[in-house]
Amino acid sequence: MKKSNFILGLLLMVSITLCAQNTFTLSSNDLGGEATITQEFDGFGCSGKNQSPQLSWKNAPEGTKSFAITMYDPDAPTGSGWWHWVVFDIPSNINELVSGAGNTKLNLAPEGAIQSITDYGANGYGGPCPPEGHGIHQYIITVHALKTDKLELNESTNPAVVGYYLWNNTLAKASIIAYYKREKN
Repeated sequence: MKKSNFILGLLLMVSITLCAQNTFTLSSNDLGGEATITQEFDGFGCSGKNQSPQLSWKNAPEGTKSFAITMYDPDAPTGSGWWHWVVFDIPSNINELVSGAGNTKLNLAPEGAIQSITDYGANGYGGPCPPEGHGIHQYIITVHALKTDKLELNESTNPAVVGYYLWNNTLAKASIIAYYKREKN
């Protein structure tokens, strides 16, 4: 009986490990558990470099036709959070955004990808900039695997509308969270 329980447990552990290796996963070479001055916004009283992090993903589900990336701060004192980055129509053969791809002037984003407006009122990446004294905020960066190749939206579409289209077209999503606290200037 003990031997069969051991074998059953071993088989279960192996199958969990194999399944976990094939999950849709997002990672970053630039971010650990915290954002840095490199990612911090340059404006609103912040003086960071406003550089979007490198992101890569793997194991997208079958049927994925495009990807979208969002960065959201649920801790912003607005009643509705704060959208820092909204990118969509990323072709399905792409699995990485390089550092700085959120700067629309540098043309580092994949061809065809659209970076719509953020809650800063500008296109592209807008880094963390929580109010002074407001404590640590969480920044949820999510890659969405989509069942459509185009959302049929443009660069002036607001984050709420993009979110609605993402909700209707997402096959799977993977996220990482970075934390940031604004230091007093």
